[in-house]
Amino acid sequence: MLQIVFTPEGINELEYERYHHQDPRVQKRMEVLYLKSKGIPHSQIRELCLISKATLVKYLKLYRDGGIEELKKFNYKGQPSELRAYTSTLEDWFRKHPPRTVAEAQKEIERLTGLKRSPTQVREFMKRIGTKVRKAPKRE
Repeated sequence: MLQIVFTPEGINELEYERYHHQDPRVQKRMEVLYLKSKGIPHSQIRELCLISKATLVKYLKLYRDGGIEELKKFNYKGQPSELRAYTSTLEDWFRKHPPRTVAEAQKEIERLTGLKRSPTQVREFMKRIGTKVRKAPKRE
């Protein structure tokens, strides 16, 4: 397997980040490297962390090639929302005409952009642009 040299500072950072980093995937990577720094055999690391041999090798190569900062990177970019092109238009519209319900916002988005989105997507979009749906008064 790969031979990796750990510095005392690097071990301290791995020990800290394996519990304190906000992303659990990074915490797992840090845990794997921390165990490696303590001389735990690869088979035992794989068993303790529930990872494959290929994943272990990937983490070791990431650390070898880029250090701890490389372990924190994920190159997943996701899919950009088609609504992104209409963000400023929709922001302006909803600031001037706040919708009472998500369904109303959904209809306005479809009318203004031609894009039909589910209530969940509309709610997420509204949250992302910082616009809230006004609560309708309770019926008695």
